[in-house]
Amino acid sequence: MLNELLYRVNIKAVSGNLETTISNLQTDSRKVTPGTCFIAVKGVFSDGHQFIPNAILQGAKVIICEQLPQSLKEDVCYVEVADTSVAAGIISANYFGNPSEKMKVVGVTGTNGKTTIATLLWKLFTELGYTCGLVSTVQNRIGSRSLESTHTTPDPVSLQALMAEMKNEGCTHVFMECSSHAIHQQRIAGVHFTGAIFSNITHDHLDYHGSFEEYIRVKKSWFDGLPSHSFAISNSDDKRGHVMLQNTKAKKLFYSLRTLADFKGKILDNSLNGLHLILNDIEVHFRMIGNFNAYNLLAVFGAAVSLGEDKHNVLQVMSSLTGAEGRFDFITSKNEKVVGIVDYAHTPDALLNVLATIKDLRQENQKIVTVVGCGGNRDKQKRPIMAEVACQHSDKIILTSDNPRDEDPQDILRDMESGINVVCRKKCITIADRREAIKTAVNLTSEKDILLIAGKGHEKYQEIRGVRHPFDDKEVMNEMFELLEK
Repeated sequence: MLNELLYRVNIKAVSGNLETTISNLQTDSRKVTPGTCFIAVKGVFSDGHQFIPNAILQGAKVIICEQLPQSLKEDVCYVEVADTSVAAGIISANYFGNPSEKMKVVGVTGTNGKTTIATLLWKLFTELGYTCGLVSTVQNRIGSRSLESTHTTPDPVSLQALMAEMKNEGCTHVFMECSSHAIHQQRIAGVHFTGAIFSNITHDHLDYHGSFEEYIRVKKSWFDGLPSHSFAISNSDDKRGHVMLQNTKAKKLFYSLRTLADFKGKILDNSLNGLHLILNDIEVHFRMIGNFNAYNLLAVFGAAVSLGEDKHNVLQVMSSLTGAEGRFDFITSKNEKVVGIVDYAHTPDALLNVLATIKDLRQENQKIVTVVGCGGNRDKQKRPIMAEVACQHSDKIILTSDNPRDEDPQDILRDMESGINVVCRKKCITIADRREAIKTAVNLTSEKDILLIAGKGHEKYQEIRGVRHPFDDKEVMNEMFELLEK
């Protein structure tokens, strides 16, 4: 019944019968069927209000909007609300029985590390014997079942439907990425969070948010809205780690490698064999590699302890875990002469972290060869910086296409090349075709060199002019290794 779905919604006006029975809930007018409640959400590229007439023609019996249409149909109930984006989340949660209230839901936000932290938490709690849900960039999971992920965080109707499915299949815990887009667009409105984690923040998505200050504000707004019974864990080594939590009502907790914190870590050794750490005075060896993963492991440890798990059990299980696909995903050629690393690093800071880790791990005579590109229709400001970072920390770099989308790859590459100085140009090659770029990079390597292919990680496609063509960096690299060894 409609009146039940409107619980907690900020209603401004109603025209029609609130006792209307709802058989479907949609924010996409193309999916409306008879008996649907259509929520007219103002999106990035279109305004759902312009599709209200079409939704009614297809059988919508309820319209949720921010402004009532001039002409009202007698057999349709119109509900005017303060914000349809917020309302969509709350109504969706009510429609699916508020599943997040019946599970422990932990969200992760930050520029880098979201996927790894959420995935590690899912793996950890699964190993601890729980049935868990995962909502991430790489994949969504309900227990052992994997579902395709189309967005880092789904739209509110899809998200609540997914959570209801998780609850029905026995999930007790859900770990999810919360992107800045999702927070700003209120896709997580209606989700009841047991805990929230902040990893770090660096320049990204400025094409969407307009400024770095706005990007920070959006991230912080999520923590500001957490209730007092939640916990909020932040990276105190990030210069905005404390700012993120300064106005939250949630229990504040911090993790750090540098200063005193609730969850304190110290790196004893970092090699291709893994990380040797001390976490809260307990010495543990982990299979994961790199300083950035030390932070990810600290965040996971903190969340697990905050969820009531025994720290010794947690660390025992964590010691054997591996990260998410396409995150410092490394292989060696069959003759073990070249180490190949595939990483999703698509921001300057993420690329710097990966290359800094590789430099720490390499031996004296090992060269670093880096293949990197930037996505089309995305933040142009980071393109020259990405190229500059790659050049400063590599012996050879190849600039290539990432997902050009609707842009000309050559335009993207020119933007990247503008960040390379005269000295660096001598070790830089530009090859627009990504397969050819990887092939060339493999041919440039010698025994024991390290090859980094950055930017796409887990993705199994390359998006060009609206079409997704099959492409897997790891698969292509393996293929080129085999050709080299023949």
